[in-house]
Amino acid sequence: MSDLLAKILTEIIVALPWTLAMTGLSFAFGALFAIPLCGLRTAHNPILRNCALSLILTFRSIPPIVWLFLIFFGVGSDLIPLSPFVSAVIGLGLITAANVAEIYRGALKAVPAGQYEAARALGLPALLQYHDVLIPQIFRLALPSLATYAIGLLKDTAVASTIGVHDLAFSAYRVSQETFRGIEVYAAFGLVYFLISLAMAYATRGLDRRLRERISR
Repeated sequence: MSDLLAKILTEIIVALPWTLAMTGLSFAFGALFAIPLCGLRTAHNPILRNCALSLILTFRSIPPIVWLFLIFFGVGSDLIPLSPFVSAVIGLGLITAANVAEIYRGALKAVPAGQYEAARALGLPALLQYHDVLIPQIFRLALPSLATYAIGLLKDTAVASTIGVHDLAFSAYRVSQETFRGIEVYAAFGLVYFLISLAMAYATRGLDRRLRERISR
C-alpha cells in the first residue's frame, strides 16, 4: 500500500502542473478572445452579429474531444506541427471563448442602463468610463459564471489525455494499468480535482467580496 501511495503522489506531483497550466492558459486565451467575440455579438450590424453567433454555436456544439482530434491530428499533423499540450490549449481555449463571450454579453445586459448614463455624465473619455465605472460592475456580475465555467474547464482538461497530454487523467490511467488498483488510483486523483475545484470556489468568493467592497465605496 505504501508503494502504491508513493507512486500516486509522484505521478500527481508530475502531472498537476500540466493540468493547472492547461486550465489557466486555456481560460486566459478564451477570456481574451471572448472580448472581440462579445463585441461582434452585440454589434449593431446584423451581419457581424450573425457571424459571431455562428462561431459561438460552432465552438459550443462540437464536443471538446472532437476539437482536440481535429486540431492535433488534422492541423497539427498536416499543416503546422503542434504538440499535444498546445493542441489542447487551442481547442479548449476556442470552446472557452465561445462560452465566456456569452457570459460577457449577459453581464453587459445586466448592468442597469442608468450606470451607462451616469458614466457618460461624468464627462470622462469612453475608455475611462469603462475602466473606472462599468468594467468593475461587469466583471463582478460575470464572476460567478466565470468561476463556474473555470471549474468545469478544469474537469474538461481530462479529455486532453486522449491525445497524449500527461495531465492528471493520463497519469491516473497509467498508474491504474500498472498497479491494477483502479479504485484507489482514481479515487486519489479524483480527490485532487475536488480539492482544486474547492480552492477555486473559495478564491472566487474572496474576489467577489473585494469587488463588492470596491464598488460600494
